[in-house]
Amino acid sequence: MDFSPITDDLIIGTTPSINDYNALRELGVNLVINMRMESRSITDAHNPPMPMLWLPTLDIPLIQLPVKLLHRGVLAALETIRKGGKIYSHCAYGAHRSVAMGACILIAQGHSPMDAMQLIKARRAKADPHAFHIRTCVLKFAKQWNLKLK
Repeated sequence: MDFSPITDDLIIGTTPSINDYNALRELGVNLVINMRMESRSITDAHNPPMPMLWLPTLDIPLIQLPVKLLHRGVLAALETIRKGGKIYSHCAYGAHRSVAMGACILIAQGHSPMDAMQLIKARRAKADPHAFHIRTCVLKFAKQWNLKLK
């Protein structure tokens, strides 16, 4: 598992294996957000298992990530963070879809879209928040989120 802490309550990385859940627990993770369309996360073997939210998306530059799914992930993340938990957002390489989700979580916490994307890029070298299809959906999310708050 390749991951990068972004803030005290947000970690972005690759898909965890069954053996990685102990490490996630040690990091204080309370919610795993899986952004992969092509595979569900391997279920945590602990009883009770770590909560997971599967938001199936494709990483194809010609297809934008559904903003509706980003909203769903952000709401779940904010609730977990409000209760003192941490979020682990992942996709296949921890470069696009998980980064989009992470940026949207940061925006919902008060960061500007550009600041959110720059923070992620600074803390995770593999992150590519400025890829056209990622940046576009992050900016679209920010616009809708800000309208929702008014």
